[in-house]
Amino acid sequence: MRGLKGSGPSGGGGVPGGPSFSYSFQGDPHAIFAEFFGGRSPFDQFFHRNGGGPDGENMDTEDPFARFGMGGSGMGGFPRSFSTGMGGGGMGGQMVEKHQDPPVLHDLRVTLEEVFSGCTKRMKISHKRLNADRRTTRMEDKILEVEIKKGWKEGTKVTFPKEGDETPTNIPADVVFVVKDKPHPVFRRDGSDIVYPAKVSLREALCGCMVNAPTLDGRTVAVTTGDVVHPGMKRRITGEGLPLPKRPDRRGDLLVEYQVTFPERLSQSAKETIAQVLPP
Repeated sequence: MRGLKGSGPSGGGGVPGGPSFSYSFQGDPHAIFAEFFGGRSPFDQFFHRNGGGPDGENMDTEDPFARFGMGGSGMGGFPRSFSTGMGGGGMGGQMVEKHQDPPVLHDLRVTLEEVFSGCTKRMKISHKRLNADRRTTRMEDKILEVEIKKGWKEGTKVTFPKEGDETPTNIPADVVFVVKDKPHPVFRRDGSDIVYPAKVSLREALCGCMVNAPTLDGRTVAVTTGDVVHPGMKRRITGEGLPLPKRPDRRGDLLVEYQVTFPERLSQSAKETIAQVLPP
């Protein structure tokens, strides 16, 4: 047959000792299709090469053999635009699934006065951002405004979505600010209550006393007691604490916590007097 050539004995995967053949098409594909279909191209009736038909103007009338790589070097070629590899740039490229990074936590220190009145904190952060090419990054500063609401408790979190570092392979992390109380020179916080440690002498503790307790809004409240004061005893003043987180129109309490100061030494006469007055 024309187009078939015997290549002689071969050690390939054929029958041992038998002939082996290879095939190479040498003809004109246009002529083959003309012989079977009666025309130079089997697609003429669909494409109307000279513009015939209602949609002829918009049809691609390029030679289908050349377009699909069938001319010149054989009939079995793939289209030149096809890609059978799995590289990222071809049709077989795989999409990379992005995952979000874990949250980035920052402590946000606030005073009791700021929790009492509410405030806005301006926090500066630096994070990576993608450039226009979506591959390289740059460092960028940003100011985040954190609104501290009245009465917020320690541990309250404020989240800014996707303000972490951005790279080509990730989803930026959320930036989270966690409210922390700054140590106060006068008060100690207990939820929505505030505790004022009031120092009294042993004499005041035994004989009664009055304490001027300060408040967060700058006032003082007089707290009087005629009872014997035990170390650690507390007196509650209603409504002088911090605003309640869910009811900022209402407030917690101010707790006056007595701390009794004992004398470092007593004279012999003082000891004898106290021994006669105090019960055994």
